[in-house]
Amino acid sequence: MTEAWATTKRIVCLANSRKLVGRCIAGREVTTESFCGSWIRPVSERAGGEVSEYERQYEDGSDPRLLDVIDVPLLEPMPLSYQSENWLLDSELYWRKVGSYSRIDLPLLTDPVEPLWIDGHSTYHGRNDSIPIDLQGEVSSSLRFIGLDELKLEVFAPGEAFGNSKRRVQGQFRHSGRDYALWVTDPIFEQIYLARLNGSYLIGECNLTISLGEPYGRAIYKLIAAVIEP
Repeated sequence: MTEAWATTKRIVCLANSRKLVGRCIAGREVTTESFCGSWIRPVSERAGGEVSEYERQYEDGSDPRLLDVIDVPLLEPMPLSYQSENWLLDSELYWRKVGSYSRIDLPLLTDPVEPLWIDGHSTYHGRNDSIPIDLQGEVSSSLRFIGLDELKLEVFAPGEAFGNSKRRVQGQFRHSGRDYALWVTDPIFEQIYLARLNGSYLIGECNLTISLGEPYGRAIYKLIAAVIEP
């Protein structure tokens, strides 16, 4: 059965985000030179589906970057609840970069402007950033690509009052008439802003990939998996 499904999908990489172990890679399938179709998230057979450095590397050992156009060897669809975009990767083959997607054409990749799944549920530091786990049956997708006129980043230690000095980066923005405050898991963007002092930083026009992670505790969390500036 696995051999019958084996295929290669060409995607525009729109996320290479941090997970507890490994990375979450996702992109839109390139169907023609001027059109990108469905979302695809290559996953491993591990419990969290994370993709290791070895599994995602190119033949020269380098790592996929945002907006790379990549041929990804896959074995079969592996949807998991609301993560309907998941495909099992073929860990025995290299991924292959075939080009780069133009930032000028990013508006062609954005999803319709609408609220980010289910709103109205927030963590202590977040805003509209969680979905109760008992509502996951109402969610049928887990990836969105949106465009913003402005993004505010907050760098701070959310657990400082409890003796935890570890800092995080949070993105705050308005989309489809709703306010959001979500944690950033884009590792390159995190590295840039964690090297700065705690505080607020304004970014102008940009694109975000928003992802729903695996259930954690009693909720599913919305995360900023990628930040792409013009």
